[in-house]
Amino acid sequence: MTTTSTAHFDRQYQTHLKHLKLKGLQPKTIEAYARAIRRIGARFEHRIDQLSEPQLTDYFTELLATHSWSAVKLDLYGLKFYYQHVLRQPWVAPGLIKPPKSQRLPDIVTVEEARRIFSATRVLSYRVFFFTLYSLGLRLGEGLRLQVGDIDAARGRVHIRDAKGNKDRFVPLPQATLQLLRRFWPVHGNPVLMFPNRHAGRKGAAAAATPLDPGGVQTTLHKVVEACGLKKRSRPTACAIAMRPT
Repeated sequence: MTTTSTAHFDRQYQTHLKHLKLKGLQPKTIEAYARAIRRIGARFEHRIDQLSEPQLTDYFTELLATHSWSAVKLDLYGLKFYYQHVLRQPWVAPGLIKPPKSQRLPDIVTVEEARRIFSATRVLSYRVFFFTLYSLGLRLGEGLRLQVGDIDAARGRVHIRDAKGNKDRFVPLPQATLQLLRRFWPVHGNPVLMFPNRHAGRKGAAAAATPLDPGGVQTTLHKVVEACGLKKRSRPTACAIAMRPT
């Protein structure tokens, strides 16, 4: 690896980041595509502008041995984006990757199991977050992005912003969820975020500019589900349909 190749890679990588932002991609997609270029850059000593199909075959075979199909696909899409928008070259290996088709149904918990999860969650912010996420049928990121102004009590609905496909939508607001949020908000008093981060404790939550950490939310849910003895995959969105209040 030479200083020249590293400097060239750094310039190309910055160009890659600019195009990712200009195309209006979601932050998670931007990070995934950027990570793809960093990873393949490290593998080929930052010389990635003229990779051959055999090199790519070897690389993705190695990647599949340590990563999931979803990670491999994201790296593929990230590299294709790099070829298209940075190198302005056609993709050199069409049809290289074809993940196996699979369709998984989400685990569904009963109302009683849902109550056990809520009761076993000792941290108030997580307990309210789990109930809100499930009662509104939201994805993890949608729940984390909830703002105080998104709760429309007068119309009985919640404005979900920047959802899947960069689209907004409205969802019904159950009275139980509204009452819970009304009791919860004064605890932290953040004027913008419904679920501010807890890095600076309860007092610091009022001035927090970022929501709860998604990793902390997922780790907590995994522990709670395990403590409850439930044999379910404990993703925060896994049980939303069954847990909506009637």
